[in-house]
Amino acid sequence: MASAAEQLAANLNFSSFANATELKKRIWFTLGALIVYRIGTYIPVPGVDATVMGQLLARHQGGILGMFDMFTGGALGRMTVFALNIMPYISASIIVQLMSAAIPSLEALKKEGEGGRRKLNEYTRYLTVVIALFQAYGIAIGLENMHTEAGSAVVSPGMFFIVSCVLTLVGGTMFLMWLGEQITSRGVGNGISLIIFAGIVANLPNALASLFQLGYTGALSPFFVLVFLVLAAVTIAFIVFMELAQRRVVIQYPKRQVGQRMFGGDSTHMPLKVNTAGSIPPIFASSVLLIPVTIAGFVNNSSMPGWLSFLGQSLGQGQPLYMLFYAAMIVFFSYFYAAVTFNPQETAENLRKQGGFVPGIRPGANTAAFFDRILTRITTIGALYLVAVCLLPQILISHYNVPFYFGGTSLIIIVTVTIDTVTQVQSHLVAHQYQGLMRRGRGRKGKMR
Repeated sequence: MASAAEQLAANLNFSSFANATELKKRIWFTLGALIVYRIGTYIPVPGVDATVMGQLLARHQGGILGMFDMFTGGALGRMTVFALNIMPYISASIIVQLMSAAIPSLEALKKEGEGGRRKLNEYTRYLTVVIALFQAYGIAIGLENMHTEAGSAVVSPGMFFIVSCVLTLVGGTMFLMWLGEQITSRGVGNGISLIIFAGIVANLPNALASLFQLGYTGALSPFFVLVFLVLAAVTIAFIVFMELAQRRVVIQYPKRQVGQRMFGGDSTHMPLKVNTAGSIPPIFASSVLLIPVTIAGFVNNSSMPGWLSFLGQSLGQGQPLYMLFYAAMIVFFSYFYAAVTFNPQETAENLRKQGGFVPGIRPGANTAAFFDRILTRITTIGALYLVAVCLLPQILISHYNVPFYFGGTSLIIIVTVTIDTVTQVQSHLVAHQYQGLMRRGRGRKGKMR
């Protein structure tokens, strides 16, 4: 039987949105913060020639520059103050999360509750500054060495440019980190995810225009464009289905007697997502595999070693070796992230302490083995789903010159962030309806008195 909360959510009346003042304030704050972010993606770094940067990005569109420019919403291609975007913070968060699973002191902080989480967030911010400094310095040095037919990417190279570029890029990243935290606490949805989401969605109209332009000029047949749009809609529906899919493990709590009354005996379930890792495996796999291609593109062909040239050609998008390694690394990172985020032994121990058990499974080691077996199976399904969604767009991109923004990684990010945001909006509406019911209930009691 559905719970009271599930029944209320099923009968949710969105007309109550007009009366949900707190929710409207949160939505307006979120929209305002995202507008500030988009404005910042057009403020250039001092001393950089935008024309040269545009040529360089067009030349390396299929490499790691193109992928990160997608995540930054075009800020990297325009070399603006938000060129690093929020990627250093994401890298720092993943590193701290991995270290918390390997270092006992950090693992103890993770279990301390709110105080421990604040301490880990503090470590994450410090590590974000360090990573952003290294990346900003690398970009500044790389910009000074970039040249095209239009000239140098930097107007006045030197120490002053390096210092100003590093400070500007690091400051932009720290501002976005603060802005994302403000969206999470005062807005709707996860602020970091919404910033990446906004960057991808902002360039979707240009990607659609490019696709229609290819069909208009005859580079792609109109029938292919229509089939591609239908296929994109089917892919999005499939992603929504897989992101919401979960394995529900039944948990039973025994009855206990307190005085003359009986308590417990309830049955609930533990939801395990099929795709535990989300969009992290494709992002990691793309970053690792595109590094050799990008290095090969920056190195002069005459001075390039033979093995590097072969590696750059074999790992090009659409090549069989690239597809093979891409699928293998997605599977690897899916299992790795699932193992880090879900501990079967710890879950089984916590369940035993609370008096719960899985029907037909003995508590303790048997329950941990049961959870581990289920996690392995659903992770296999999730990894295969990620491989299918990511490889099909790669084939279309490499063979039919489909815009890069229609890649599987971008579609997964768009769908997952949308689902999370809509869920939070529904939660706020449910809370608002509960408050209204409570007020009406108190009013009726007052009249009866």
